[in-house]
Amino acid sequence: MSETPTHPASDERLMLAFTHGSPEALTELFRRYQQPIHGFFRRRIADPAQAEELLQETFLALLRAAKRYEPRALFRTYLYAIALKILRSHRRKAIFRAAWFGRPDTVPDPAKRDSTETDLWVRRAVAQLDATDREILLLREFEQMSYAEIADLLHLPLNTVRSRLFRARTALRQLLEAPAPQAVTRDISTVGAST
Repeated sequence: MSETPTHPASDERLMLAFTHGSPEALTELFRRYQQPIHGFFRRRIADPAQAEELLQETFLALLRAAKRYEPRALFRTYLYAIALKILRSHRRKAIFRAAWFGRPDTVPDPAKRDSTETDLWVRRAVAQLDATDREILLLREFEQMSYAEIADLLHLPLNTVRSRLFRARTALRQLLEAPAPQAVTRDISTVGAST
């Protein structure tokens, strides 16, 4: 795998190199995507330890699927698709545990206790969006994915992504323009498990 300082290897070339036996290629992909994928989970899961665990699970799944990898789409889209599947599986397990044991399987997030009221208000507003609209908004605004990448990842038509993103932004703006509820001023340490 030849790489020059001005032209680093593409993600797709690195993944192909890894499938042909280059562990250095996987190390480089991990270096490139560790923070973005960790951020992907942290924006969706309250417990930092669980987010770290899901990050590791994502790269283990990538490792296991390496022999089947074909560069049909951007590697980034491929990796986020794996992360999204793992997130959905995690959520299903959490719902099952909550139903089975009668309590949510979450730990209050210490970072949220230190959040400002505004941050909490925004998080609550985002949580009120339709699940698909919320995911599209997070992928666009935080993961900086293109419309095409989001469409590919969520298996939606490109125009649907555009219209739902517009709808999500409009709904979020309306939620944020509404007067702040008085409940926001209460002790936010009791909120961690509910968001």
